[in-house]
Amino acid sequence: MKSPGFTTAFIALAMAGMTASAQNYPSRPIRLVTAEPGGGNDFAARLIVQGLGGSLGQPVIVDNRGGAGGLIAVNVALKAQPDGHTLLLYANNVWIIPLLRRSAPYDAVRDFVPITSAAKAPNAVVVHPSLPVKSIGQLIALAKARPGELNYGSGGNGSSTHLAVELFKSMAGVDIVRVVFKGNAPAQNALFSGEVQLMIAPVGSLASHLNSARLRALAVTSAQPSPLLPGLPTMAASGLPGYESMQIYGVFAPAKTPAAIVERVSGEIVRVVQRPDVRDKFLAAGVEPVGSTPQELATTMKSEIVRIGKVIKDAGIRDD
Repeated sequence: MKSPGFTTAFIALAMAGMTASAQNYPSRPIRLVTAEPGGGNDFAARLIVQGLGGSLGQPVIVDNRGGAGGLIAVNVALKAQPDGHTLLLYANNVWIIPLLRRSAPYDAVRDFVPITSAAKAPNAVVVHPSLPVKSIGQLIALAKARPGELNYGSGGNGSSTHLAVELFKSMAGVDIVRVVFKGNAPAQNALFSGEVQLMIAPVGSLASHLNSARLRALAVTSAQPSPLLPGLPTMAASGLPGYESMQIYGVFAPAKTPAAIVERVSGEIVRVVQRPDVRDKFLAAGVEPVGSTPQELATTMKSEIVRIGKVIKDAGIRDD
């Protein structure tokens, strides 16, 4: 049996090693793994990287790993050494994938350390102008009067445009038929043409159409009014208290990454996203900069897993 003295000494040595590791961090270039080029994940990653390398003393490189609905990028980070030199920037997919796929090879809470919620992108509830509603209350009343007759467009199973409406249906107690498309862009085109009647879609992708005659915006899905859509009420204030649906762009490290490294990276990213020039670029793309603490992102993850997990289970949504 090991003596108490041996155990204490071992712990002290381990902690000393972790401290030394943090003090020497980073000792080589840092990879920020994310999705394929061109999407919201890639945009957020590149904007953060531009202001991050100088302060850390090493280059920070965006490593695009698209495919499998986010699973490829997540796997790269999952298998990396927990030394802070490989980080992951990804939206809610990180914790939604295991809720949708029985075969997912990881547990988001167990296998990753939250660093910061870098930014968030609210959705907007939009309808084709031919639909005779001008508020969420009127939309709910119409859907209840015509169960199974209204339809909505969405991307694939578990996409933000899918889960946002399923959450709305669950909370409002309405029956609206889903029409599936191969992504948000074709779903939005179907909304413009009147092929579908409504959609909950990212504000950034709708910005150029919100003041046109092609669609009508009813509400924003953030918990608080969004600076991206001034004057538009929230879903929560429109008759659905507690409703919230956001794309959250989080930064994560592999489990067992030293806390000192996590705190340092978190502080540097928060500093970057709160810079006025970076904030302006985020807002211009329909994204709100955040910069949370690791603890705040951890709390968000756990609550979202419970909340959205129930929606996924009740609606029988799978993506295996």
